Amino acid sequence: MRWGWIAAGFLAGVFLSGFWSGIRRFRQNRRLRSLTEYLERVNLGESGSLLESGEGEIFRLQDEIYKTVTALRQTRDAALETRKNYAENLSNIAHQLKTPITSLSLRLQLLKRPEDAADSAARLSHLEQMEQQLLRLERLEEALLLLARVDGSALTLERREVDVFTLLSLASDNLCDVLEQRRVSVSLPELGEVRILADLEWTMEAVMNLIKNCAEHAPEGSRIHMRYEGNPIYAGIRIWDEGPGFAKRDIPHLFERFYRGENAAAGGIGIGLSLAKELIALQNGTLLAENLPGGGACFTIRFYCH
Repeated sequence: MRWGWIAAGFLAGVFLSGFWSGIRRFRQNRRLRSLTEYLERVNLGESGSLLESGEGEIFRLQDEIYKTVTALRQTRDAALETRKNYAENLSNIAHQLKTPITSLSLRLQLLKRPEDAADSAARLSHLEQMEQQLLRLERLEEALLLLARVDGSALTLERREVDVFTLLSLASDNLCDVLEQRRVSVSLPELGEVRILADLEWTMEAVMNLIKNCAEHAPEGSRIHMRYEGNPIYAGIRIWDEGPGFAKRDIPHLFERFYRGENAAAGGIGIGLSLAKELIALQNGTLLAENLPGGGACFTIRFYCH
């Protein structure tokens, strides 16, 4: 009798072991089917998520698959955005090139006319206009080459300690001809020593673009103001003018490549502010634009210490 109970117990144990083993296999197969169906949906471009969670190797595999798929989706979205931006940039470049080339072609045709060829004043006017358009093409070429270097990560920045007052002084000194032509002065008080880690030449290029933008919109006889400060978190620079400020509808688009606002200066190509923002961003900095409450356009730069 005792052996019968032992045998029955053993058989019951075997049965229960097989039963639970079968349930585990069933659950594993169900999870594997779920993973397979999820991957099939992903391959078809459909969205979806893996909501079931738990412990064990299959769930760890599930988590890794989900992380990989999410990363691939983000990479795909970034590539699509880059492709879209590239197409838009090509379209904008073509538009930027079209204007000076059309103008050059027109002036050349006018020069060929007998009446203009014989008129020295008309001939000189045509040549001056052609020279201006060629200069515009040269500026566009330089800007596009710089954009290509920025986009291709081929721009080498040498980050060294730079005194902010020196940076702002050099930037304004390099624009003395533009400032004199616009009859605009610069206010830059020395506010103590503040240093940043930056590439002096390229950071100066960014600041010059901001000063030039202010100069183009500042009234004659007015000033462009520059101030700076330092704290344990960042070094801040503010540059503002005494003009009418930005048009409200332009503010969200000021740093977009090739964007030209309603009050844009003649002959501009809409790259300067975009380049300034990108050059500053490459050096752990931010650039913002706003209108001051009392009037005037203001740029705020922050170079973060960490």
